[in-house]
Amino acid sequence: MVTLGITNLIVIGGDGSLTGANLFRQEWQGLLEELVQSGAISEKMAKENNSLNIVGMVGSIDNDFCGTDMTIGADTALHRIFEAVDAITTTASSHQRTFVLEVMGRHCGYLALVAGLGAGADYVFIPEWPVQEGWEETMCNQSEKSQG
Repeated sequence: MVTLGITNLIVIGGDGSLTGANLFRQEWQGLLEELVQSGAISEKMAKENNSLNIVGMVGSIDNDFCGTDMTIGADTALHRIFEAVDAITTTASSHQRTFVLEVMGRHCGYLALVAGLGAGADYVFIPEWPVQEGWEETMCNQSEKSQG
């Protein structure tokens, strides 16, 4: 980066990427010193590239970042979920079967909730609202009614 004069980065990612980018920025001066000491770059190059500017953009399908309406990746994930639902809906209906669809989202139920609402799901489980005891029987009874 130093030999190419790159001192500005745009980092798109989740918690790990943005934490790593911040750590990289914090350690930049020390890294420059190591490069000078090893002879990989000159002191002049280190002075010309003495600061590292980073812009962080949240790229996460979870859509769980405060201060933004939609994180980069969440809309694409929803689109893929709806494609999958469209693909299995006809099969489920023609074979009179109940399908369970699990989506990603770690500790955030955004994808599950929006996909469930959009697809007309009978049940949606999200981490923000844990299930109550006896949910299995209630869900099975509802599924039987829906198939009848």
